[in-house]
Amino acid sequence: MSTIDLGPQSDALDCVEGTVHVVDDDELVRGALVGLLESIDLRVRTFSSVEEFLRAPEAEGPACLVLDVRLRGQSGLAFQKSVVDKGLPHMPIIFMSGHGDIRMTVAAMKAGAVDFLAKPFRDQEMIDAVIAALDRDMKRLETEQSLRGLRANWETLTEREREVLRHLVTGLMNKQIAAAMGVAEITAKIYRGHAMRKMNARSVAEVVRMMQALAGQGVT
Repeated sequence: MSTIDLGPQSDALDCVEGTVHVVDDDELVRGALVGLLESIDLRVRTFSSVEEFLRAPEAEGPACLVLDVRLRGQSGLAFQKSVVDKGLPHMPIIFMSGHGDIRMTVAAMKAGAVDFLAKPFRDQEMIDAVIAALDRDMKRLETEQSLRGLRANWETLTEREREVLRHLVTGLMNKQIAAAMGVAEITAKIYRGHAMRKMNARSVAEVVRMMQALAGQGVT
């Protein structure tokens, strides 16, 4: 690895945060990556095997995994495949290998890896990949937090208020919603107003986006 050249990434580094997990059975590689990543104020945790990594407690906040392809015990690619096959959410993975080939790279990227770096790689390549991975994980965590808030708001609705929103997102007007529910139009308007306030929705378009997000989670 070479001397760090921050270049245009310097502004991005001012706000990047998170934990980088490094899994490599080469102690020298682990040490070099610790020095590199701590130099840009990232937290780094190192492991010599996938098994050791899995035994460690999860880190809070955004995180990524820098993973060697060939390891003693379970290989990096086998670990990635097991995570994908089980449908488990997991931190973004950056693969590195001194024996990588095109087939390995394609397989890793198709399974969702952020990057695949051939050893020896440039310091800047690793920094760029790590920043991209942490940014991806930050967005994932923000999305999950937003969905938790939506689900919590949905739980505060009465069944009638939920029914109004289900009709609303199909394009029905208040009068049509009232007819479908068998209530007076003013009653439908009241249900709609209560429901939108509880969901913190300022427009019908926002309600539609919220309902789509909830439907994607199997909530509505």
